[in-house]
Amino acid sequence: MTTLSAGIMLFLIMDPLGNIPFFLSLLKDVPPKRRRRVMVRELLIALGVLLAFLFGGQHILKLLQLKPDSISIAGGIVLFLIGIRMVFPPADGGGIFGKPGQGEPFIVPMAIPGVAGPSAMAALLLLTNTQPGRTADWTIALLLAWLATSLILLSATYLFRWFGESVLTALERVMGMLLIALSVQMFMAGVASFLHLNV
Repeated sequence: MTTLSAGIMLFLIMDPLGNIPFFLSLLKDVPPKRRRRVMVRELLIALGVLLAFLFGGQHILKLLQLKPDSISIAGGIVLFLIGIRMVFPPADGGGIFGKPGQGEPFIVPMAIPGVAGPSAMAALLLLTNTQPGRTADWTIALLLAWLATSLILLSATYLFRWFGESVLTALERVMGMLLIALSVQMFMAGVASFLHLNV
């Protein structure tokens, strides 16, 4: 996997377009002057968590005695479920991460799992363990994906006003279908590696 393709995969997993209505609903009770500060804080927390998983991923797998094949298969399953919920959102309107809470959000659910979700963590664990010598490339990919996600989410109010909910929903579903395709590829790669097949 190239640095660019890894960055695109992480960007799709973070799903900034799909998170716009969710983030706006979380921030509706926050004073307008504080909204940008809260969002920047949550994005930085998410970046810190993802970087911790990127650099500590190998140690986590060694501690849990997990093989890269298992991470690939599990990551594919998680990505598939996230992609399905993006394409077919829940009927209660709660979005991918459930109904938003009240008050000013802190870490949960904006930073985790809004941006730094289990699928992003699993993808980083997979990248660092399939090609451990390319940590610098994966760091660049993560930073690019996070930067693009941050720019979109910080412009959430304007994008929601310009495009409207229907266009953002359509874009989220397209991203969901791409994520499902990536999840199937990840799952197949894990199974093929486990069975020592050339796919």
